[in-house]
Amino acid sequence: MNDTIKTLKTGTTTVCIVTKDGVVVAAEQKATMGFQVESKNAQKVHKLDDSMGLTIAGSVGDAQAVIRLMRAQIKLYKLDRVTMNVKAAANLLSNILQGSKFYPYYNLFLLVGYDSTGSHIFSIDPVGGYSSEDNFYSTGSGSPYAYGVLEAEYKEGISLNDGIGLAVKAIKSAIERDIGSGGRGITVAVVTKDGFKELTSAEVKKYY
Repeated sequence: MNDTIKTLKTGTTTVCIVTKDGVVVAAEQKATMGFQVESKNAQKVHKLDDSMGLTIAGSVGDAQAVIRLMRAQIKLYKLDRVTMNVKAAANLLSNILQGSKFYPYYNLFLLVGYDSTGSHIFSIDPVGGYSSEDNFYSTGSGSPYAYGVLEAEYKEGISLNDGIGLAVKAIKSAIERDIGSGGRGITVAVVTKDGFKELTSAEVKKYY
């Protein structure tokens, strides 16, 4: 069992920050397979719905399965009722993971979104436990380095623009020190009252 878990571990750094106007989501782009770099352009920030996103850390195959299931369930919920709020989506993901706890998905997720009650981040572990008390979270092997930057520089009420800059700085710090984090660039997205938007590479580079 322990050997199986080791082969599924991958290096990652993801960061999510609550700002005055929405949530900033960021991740580096390196995917590893053991000691091999499997991809330098891995997508670790995923859009779930117009107002929600998800970051992934861990087994890529497991994460892709969860993303497909979440997107389908959110669409079905919208057809049957109304648009799902962020807490309901977090409960849905928690239930999915709890239902598979004896054959778990090897992932840590950060679910983010914006709804009628404001901006939200839910940090969700592999068996469905979640936390939403903090204004910023980081996952993956590079998270200790990212947290060092976030703890030192985050200020409540930070602007969206400054939040993007802080998220990029935190990811860059992890890339510098964590061998499992890297890739060709940094993925950044924002979730605001206007919905989910991923920044272009050129837009992200302005914050380097």
